[in-house]
Amino acid sequence: HAVPAGGDPRFTGAIADICATEQVQVIVPLADEEMVPLWELSRKGVSVLAPRLDIVRMCLDKLRLMEVLQGSAVRVPRTRLASQEVTGLKYPLVLKPRVGQGGRGIVRVENESLLGRVLHERAGALDSYVLQEFIEGAEYSVSVVVWRDRRVQAVVPQQVARKAGYPSLATTRRNPGLEELCIEAAHALDADGPLNVQARTDASGTPYVLEIKPGLSRSSILTVAAGVDEISGLVAQALEQDGSALKNGWREGVVMLRHPMESFFEERAFAERHAALRKSG
Repeated sequence: HAVPAGGDPRFTGAIADICATEQVQVIVPLADEEMVPLWELSRKGVSVLAPRLDIVRMCLDKLRLMEVLQGSAVRVPRTRLASQEVTGLKYPLVLKPRVGQGGRGIVRVENESLLGRVLHERAGALDSYVLQEFIEGAEYSVSVVVWRDRRVQAVVPQQVARKAGYPSLATTRRNPGLEELCIEAAHALDADGPLNVQARTDASGTPYVLEIKPGLSRSSILTVAAGVDEISGLVAQALEQDGSALKNGWREGVVMLRHPMESFFEERAFAERHAALRKSG
C-alpha cells in the first residue's frame, strides 16, 4: 500500500483503513514522525510496538529526555538549549535539532568562533536546537528489549563503525558498563516498550547516553542475527501468543554490513530470471 508521509494529516487515517482491511493486529513504527500518530491506532485495537505515548513524546524531545535522565542519575553529556549561555560546556560541542531523527541536521562545533557563526545562521530558531558536549570515543546503538511488564528482557550493544543516517557497519560488543547504563535509562523512563539507545564511551571507556529512540531501530536485524529476536518475540508478546520473556543470550562479534546493491540485466534475461524465481517460490 502507498500511504502519505508520517507528518501528513492524512497518514493516520490511511494506516487505519489499511489495518481494518488487512486485519492488522500489530504495527511496528520505525520513523520518528510516525511514532505519535500511530498511537491513535491503539484505540482501534491495534497493538503498537513502542513504549506508551508519554515516553514516546519524551524521547522525541532531546532536551527533555536529557533532563529526565540526568535527574535520575543516568549518565548523559551536558546539554542545553542553543538559545542559552554555553558557560560551563566544554568543546567540542554538537548542535542538533531538539526534535527529529538522530543524525539529521547535526553540526560539530570545535570552538567559540565557529559556534557564533553556527548560531547566527539559526538566529530566531535557537529554541529548536540543543547544544551537547561531544563525547570522543566509540559509538554504540543499543537494543533494549522491554514490554508492558517493564522487565528489561535483553540488552544488545552494537558498536557502530560506519553510519549513513543509521548504522551501515556495526558489530555486537559486550560492554557491561554500557549494558547497565541502558537498564538504568529504561528504569528511569519507566519504559514499557522497546528502546534504541544511542551512546558513546569516552577515552576512559565510561559510557554516556546521547539519545533514545522509542521503539525498534533499523538495526534490529543485527540484534536478531546475534540471537535475540526482539521483532518476533515482542510481536508474540503483544498478541499474547507467548508471554515468556526473551532470553538475553546473544553472540558477540556478529557484524552487520548494510549497503545498496544494483544489478543490471538485458530485458529478456531479466524476464526469464523473474519467471524462474516466481516458479521456485
